[in-house]
Amino acid sequence: MTLFNGVYPFYLQQRKVSVFDVSTIIVIVVFLTFACSFLLIIPGIRGQARLYWTLRVLLSLVVGVVIVAVQFTGDWETGWVTANTSYKSFSHALVNVDIGVHVGLAGVNVTLMGNPVNQVNETINYNEHFAWTFDADYDRSYSEGLDRGLPSPILYVAEKFTTQSPCNMHRQYRISSHYASATLWVAFCTWLISNMLFSLPVLVYGGYMLLVTGAFMIFSLLSFSTVRNSLMCPMQFGTAILRTGYGGSFWLTLAIGKDTKLHQGTPPCPS
Repeated sequence: MTLFNGVYPFYLQQRKVSVFDVSTIIVIVVFLTFACSFLLIIPGIRGQARLYWTLRVLLSLVVGVVIVAVQFTGDWETGWVTANTSYKSFSHALVNVDIGVHVGLAGVNVTLMGNPVNQVNETINYNEHFAWTFDADYDRSYSEGLDRGLPSPILYVAEKFTTQSPCNMHRQYRISSHYASATLWVAFCTWLISNMLFSLPVLVYGGYMLLVTGAFMIFSLLSFSTVRNSLMCPMQFGTAILRTGYGGSFWLTLAIGKDTKLHQGTPPCPS
């Protein structure tokens, strides 16, 4: 039996879930452990301070888990299209499929799902990850996909992001993603400092650092959105065009980044 859409979570694997992977789940579990630990000591806090500390700590943990989790998610930019297209090279057989692109800070996932799944005597259900992190070689991953004989729609989309492609999308997405990731890690550091200051009798400075945290989260979004300022190569399958737009992780980071500004005016702890 497998978990997470056919991925074994405790073994090395090539396949990567398009939105949530094992790293994201580990981050969520760790922060949930912190939250549960805090809830266990809540009964020891007396008076009105109990409600204040409960809301402040839980909201702060939400900010922290979002900052770390979105580093590993794959839905900063997503797009889907349904098309009739060729399935394999040197074959005239056409298949009806859903083709999806999920761009994250660490790479791009290309998914292919048949309508129905079983066509041309094969099961069409693919989800391939191509990484562009500093320790990864995107072109090598693409070449391995060619050697494995991946379906033509996946190779067509993945080829758009190679370094040799005239689209220049690899450089655009790789640089913007790296800067966005680095800025988010800075936001995580300022989030830690803000929590330290909130635990001391300097709540005003804790609020300032929380405001800085929100600012760096917004900066990460601005960095990632710079790819929209460049010309994008169309991904066309017959008459259908695959168009992408900002995904859930992008909008979640924006919501949390703006929310931290509201926390800047956190009132003093009631006695």
